[in-house]
Amino acid sequence: MSTNYLSIARDGLWNNNIVFSQSLALCPTLAVTGTATNGLGMGMATTVVMIFTGLVVALFRGIISPEVRIPVFVLIIATIVTLVDMGMNAWTHDLHKVLGLFIPLIVTNCAILGRAESYASKHATLPAVVDGLMMGLGFTLALVMLGATRELLGSGTLFANAELLLGQRLAFMEVTLIPDYRGFLIAILPPGGFLLLGFLLAGKRMLDKQLEARKNLSEPAGVTAPEAI
Repeated sequence: MSTNYLSIARDGLWNNNIVFSQSLALCPTLAVTGTATNGLGMGMATTVVMIFTGLVVALFRGIISPEVRIPVFVLIIATIVTLVDMGMNAWTHDLHKVLGLFIPLIVTNCAILGRAESYASKHATLPAVVDGLMMGLGFTLALVMLGATRELLGSGTLFANAELLLGQRLAFMEVTLIPDYRGFLIAILPPGGFLLLGFLLAGKRMLDKQLEARKNLSEPAGVTAPEAI
C-alpha cells in the first residue's frame, strides 16, 4: 500500500496541527513563547523527540505487547528526551537555561504519545519518521508564530537573543522592527499568551473556511447526462 507523504505533510503542518487543530501541548506553547527564539528552541527539541520516537516505535512495533505498549512508549519518549536534554545542555547551554524545566517536561507532551499510539505503532519506519518530522515542524510553526506575535507586540523585536540557539552565527536573525518601543507588557505576560493564542486559533478557523469556500466554488458543477432518445 502506497503512502501519501504529501497528505502527511499537510496534516502535520496545517490540517491536523498539534496546537491550531488538536489544541494539544498548550502548556509549553504558552509557557515558552515569550519570544520567537524560545519558541523555535522548544519546537526544535520537540521535533527531534517526535522523529526518534516515531522511528523507535515503528521499528519495535511488532514485538511490543499491546498490553504494555503505553508504559513502553513513555519509557522510549523519556529516554529520547533525556538524551536531547543532555545534548542541549552541552551544546546550547544558554538556551537550555532559559527553557529550563520545560525540556524534561517534553516527556509529558501528550501529542508525542498520541502520535506514537495512533500512527507510529501502526505504520512502517519511513512514514512514521516523516509523520514525526511534520508534526514537529507544525508544532514549531505554531510556537514561532505565537512567540513572534507576543515579542513584536511586547517589545517591538523579533528573534531576540537568537544567538542562544546555535551561537553568534544566528545573530543576524535578531531584528528590531520598532526602535524605542515600549510595547504592551500584557503581550509577554501569561494573559497575553492566552489572548493571542485565541486570536491565532480564530484566524486559522476563518482561513480554513475561506479556503473551503474557494474550493467548493472552483469545483465544476455536476453535468447531467442527456436522456437517451
